[in-house]
Amino acid sequence: MAIWRTVVGKLWLTIILLVAVVISTVGLFLLKIVDVTVSADSLAEIKHLFIYSGAVGFLLTTFFAFFLLTKITQPLREMKQAANRVAQGEYSTRLVVRSWDEIGELANSFNQMASELNTLIRDIQHERDQLDGVLRSMSDAVLLFDANGRVKLTNPEGQHLLEIWRGLKWEDEGEPDERVTVPDPLRDIYDTLIAKGTTHTGKIHVQSGVWSVVMTPVASGEGSGGGAVAVLRDVTEEFRVDKMRKDFVANVSHEIRTPVAMVQGYSEALLDDIAQTPEERRELVQVIHDESLRMGRLVKDLLDLARLEAGYLDMTMQEVDVNALLQRVHRKFSALAKERGIELIRSGEDSGLLLRRADPDRLEQVLTNLLDNALRHTASGASITLGACTRSGDKGDRQIEIVVKDEGEGIPTEDLPYIFVRFYKADKARKRDSKVGTGLGLAIVRNLVEAHEGTIRVSSALGEGTEFKLLIPAG
Repeated sequence: MAIWRTVVGKLWLTIILLVAVVISTVGLFLLKIVDVTVSADSLAEIKHLFIYSGAVGFLLTTFFAFFLLTKITQPLREMKQAANRVAQGEYSTRLVVRSWDEIGELANSFNQMASELNTLIRDIQHERDQLDGVLRSMSDAVLLFDANGRVKLTNPEGQHLLEIWRGLKWEDEGEPDERVTVPDPLRDIYDTLIAKGTTHTGKIHVQSGVWSVVMTPVASGEGSGGGAVAVLRDVTEEFRVDKMRKDFVANVSHEIRTPVAMVQGYSEALLDDIAQTPEERRELVQVIHDESLRMGRLVKDLLDLARLEAGYLDMTMQEVDVNALLQRVHRKFSALAKERGIELIRSGEDSGLLLRRADPDRLEQVLTNLLDNALRHTASGASITLGACTRSGDKGDRQIEIVVKDEGEGIPTEDLPYIFVRFYKADKARKRDSKVGTGLGLAIVRNLVEAHEGTIRVSSALGEGTEFKLLIPAG
C-alpha cells in the first residue's frame, strides 16, 4: 500500500494539469459558440490566454511524466531485472539507492536480502565442499540410497565399487545414474533395514573380495523412512591374513606335535628298556635326535624371520664367488636329488661372477630353501636346474642373476602374488609328502634377498614347473 500511496502522491499535480488543459479546450469551444456577444479584441486575448495555458500545461505534463519515469517506473524496472538475476544465481547483484522514500527503502531492503542470501548460499556451498572433501578422502565406499533403492550419492570409492560389481559407468564423473539401484550383494541388507528401520552390520563376499558393511537408515524431512546410507570397507586383506594366521597356528602345532610325540614315545621306550640291543637303542636315540633337529629348524626359521623383519639380523658382508657358492649348494643336494630320482643340473659357469658385498651363509640359506622346495614338489624323473649369469639392471648397473628352475607341479596363478607372504601356504593337496612346510621359507628368502638390495622374481605354470630368479647388484 505504501508504494501505491507514493505513486498517487506523485501523480496528483499531473492530473490537475490535465484537467486544466481539458477545461481550456472546452472553454475555447464555448467561445466559438458565444463569440457573437464578445468583442473581437477580448476574444483574441482570451484565445491567447488559453493557448498559453495549454502550452504551459503540456510542458508541465511532459516534465512530470519524465519525472515519474525516472523516480518510479525506472527503479521498478531495475528491481525486476535485479530479481531475475538473483533468481538465476547472481547473488552479488545490488541496486543503486537513489532516494530515501518508500522506493529507496524497498531498494535498500532488496540489497539486504540479496546480501543475506549470498552469505547463506556461500555457507551452504562451503559446507557442501567440506562434505564432498570428506567423502572423496574416505578410503571406505559410501553409498546413499533413496526410499526406492536408487543410488543418490556416492564417493569415488563407492562409484568404483559399483562399476566393478555391476559394470556400470557414469556419464558425468561423480553423478550417479538414476537407473542405478541397490546392488544384489546389498539387497537383503537394504530390505531388512527398510523393514525394521535399524542399523545393520555384517560382512559380504563378492567375487574374490570380502567387505564389511554398516548400513544406517536415513529419515526424510517428514520423519518417515527416506532410504539408507551404506559404508563399505574392503577387509579382504585382513580376512586373508587372519586365515593365514589360523592356518599357521594349525601348521606349527602339527609340526611341533609330531616330533614332540615321537620324542616322548621313543624316550619312554628307552626308559622302559624296550630296546634289548645296543643297535636298537642307537636307532631310538637317532630318531629322538632327528626329531629334535626338526623342531630346532622350525624354531630357527621363526627366529630368523622375526629378526629379518625387525632389521636385527647380523650379516657378514664380503666378496663372494657365486660359482663356488653354487658348486657348494649343488654338491650338498646332489645325493638327495639322486635318491629321489631327480636330476640336479648345474648350468654354465661364467667367469667373473663376483658379488662385492654379500653374506655367503645367507645366500646359501636362500638357495637351500629354494632347492628344498623344488625337490619337494618335483616328481621322480624330472630335473632341477641351478645356474647364474651376469646381466644389466634397469638402471644400467651390473647384476648377478641366479636361477633355480624345476619341472615340478608348478604354482597356481592365484597363489603367485602371495607365495612370499609369511605364513602363506599353497594348497596342501599338492604336497608330495607328509613333511609340509610352515610357509616361512619363501618369506625368509625374500627378506634375505632384499637385505642384499636385490629382488626376487617368480614365474610358474601349473603342471609345467617353477622358475625363481634372484637379481643381486654386483657392487
